[in-house]
Amino acid sequence: MAALALSTALAQASPLEHPMSIEAMRRGSYPGSAIVLEQRLAPGSNYQRYIASYRSEGLKIYGLLTVPTGKKPQGGWPGIVFVHGYIPPEQYRTTERYVAYVDGFARQGYVVFKTDLRGHGNSEGEPSGAYWSPDYTIDVLNAYASLRRFGEVNPERIGMWGHSMGGYLTLRAMVIDRRIRAGVIWAGVVAPYSDILGGWRRPSRPGAIPSQARRRREEFIRQHGTPESNPAFWNAISANSYLSQGVSPIQIHHGLADSVVPVSFSQRLSAQLKAAGQTHELYLYPGNNHNLSQSFATAMGKSVAFFDRHLK
Repeated sequence: MAALALSTALAQASPLEHPMSIEAMRRGSYPGSAIVLEQRLAPGSNYQRYIASYRSEGLKIYGLLTVPTGKKPQGGWPGIVFVHGYIPPEQYRTTERYVAYVDGFARQGYVVFKTDLRGHGNSEGEPSGAYWSPDYTIDVLNAYASLRRFGEVNPERIGMWGHSMGGYLTLRAMVIDRRIRAGVIWAGVVAPYSDILGGWRRPSRPGAIPSQARRRREEFIRQHGTPESNPAFWNAISANSYLSQGVSPIQIHHGLADSVVPVSFSQRLSAQLKAAGQTHELYLYPGNNHNLSQSFATAMGKSVAFFDRHLK
């Protein structure tokens, strides 16, 4: 009965009061915490690697942290909050995914903090998914706040990188907290909810949690209707609706042979950023898959150069 009452109350509340709404999340508090170095790992070519932790809503969240060696710039190193894409939480391992991606930024003089998100690896909490819960966005915002407090980093020179689901989280974080100086998104789920609900047919993957995600999606539609019948609600929870209010420069990459996330999502975001007069770049890669494997070096080079322009 309590759950039903909460559901009814949420459905009747103003869209701007819903926990997923951009306005409600802007009113939230994301203090982060001191970053604790839990374990030293084998170093990279010119940087140290650690398992580190921070706090998000009282939960202990782990991540991979890299710190450049050499002389620190005045004010601290530039930093990147690195947001991973969807990986079945029970399969996720801190040091086993995105190794080449993290290395590509770390050896160019960036502190990189790859948050594990709640319920992934050893991070506390339940893996609630990105699209129907604010939890992962909260973890990303607290990772950003924690990196700002880290003594090796210049707090005014922090960007964010996200892949796939992580691109969705990156865009949301940048719209909620406009201090994030720049963002790079690869194959991101960055379209409005009308496209996510109506134009995205994800391939089934063993071990994934689509049934749980489907239940949450269906519950949202039961409570709030569809984007066509209730645009006010769906616009309120979509980062795309807030681009005209200002967002830091964004660089977008997408493979034209991506079978996981439609390239139209990135094209739609690019068109919306252009219409809103926001600084952005869009790169499309013929024959490339969801991970841009066939043009990885090219895409990484463009990503590093973009962060260099905006963070160094």
